[in-house]
Amino acid sequence: MQKKHPIIAVTGASGAGTTVVQQAFHEIFLRLGINGVFVEGDSFLKYDQEEMCRRIETAEQAQKPVSSYGPELNDFARLEQLFRQYSATGTGQIRRRVNHDNQHEFDQPLGTFTPWQEMPADSDLLFYEGLHGGVVASSWTRRKMSESHNPVVIERRKHANGKGVDVAQYVDLLIGIVPAINLEWIQRIHRDFHCKQETPEEVTRDIIERLQDYIHFIIPQFSLTDINFQRMPVVDTSNPFIAREVPTETESVVVIRFREPRKYNFPLFLKRIPEAFMSRSNTLVIPGGEMRHALDVICAPMIEKFRDNQ
Repeated sequence: MQKKHPIIAVTGASGAGTTVVQQAFHEIFLRLGINGVFVEGDSFLKYDQEEMCRRIETAEQAQKPVSSYGPELNDFARLEQLFRQYSATGTGQIRRRVNHDNQHEFDQPLGTFTPWQEMPADSDLLFYEGLHGGVVASSWTRRKMSESHNPVVIERRKHANGKGVDVAQYVDLLIGIVPAINLEWIQRIHRDFHCKQETPEEVTRDIIERLQDYIHFIIPQFSLTDINFQRMPVVDTSNPFIAREVPTETESVVVIRFREPRKYNFPLFLKRIPEAFMSRSNTLVIPGGEMRHALDVICAPMIEKFRDNQ
């Protein structure tokens, strides 16, 4: 584990809720006096919004669809380079993508990028939030699923031979945000309808077009994550494309899976998180409304160790 220049990555698909988790970590950093440099996954898209739309349209006409989940539109190699450089030196280049949430900060159009620039030299850690914080990819990634029951193993073997990209290897704490798939789609449809003025039909079409890249570039990361937070609705979401409302936190539970359970103090978690219980030796279940509290209880001590070991 890299101690001097640690990296925390929160990874999940569009609409999964990674931005909410970023806000929770921001509060933890403030309380602990940690100077974190925040990196947005969108900043590693290869093209601005106008060019990306043009390339997607061209690919669709050629019946070779691409998506923002895959390597055609994302610079996986540059992301890996940043993580490798930061873990070794505490430095690297970052930029911002202008979107609806931060447009007031920049005098440039939506979907464009700020220039690459060196990050502050005095940061305590790097915090990444986006789609690909644990991505492992190579030219073998799009093999048919029937050719392997474990694509991650194939990718890691390919990378060991000197080819491909392995971002996850540089991350000291990798967290997956993985709602039940129907819930994820409901959240995505409602978010894009309200924030981007896209119709439910447009968002649904986009979900379908991205599905192959979702299978190959998003899902395998969750076998590599240290901790997964999976929100599960306890109301009917059987048809996400007609759902009128997003299930609330009180209509959900959160299933938390730990890759190496012996590292964690489960008796303390059960004591501090109301109504928490263990469903398996590596799995904690909590009420949906306790997720931010659970992030604090579970992750804050780990972040303190990063700080104290520097």
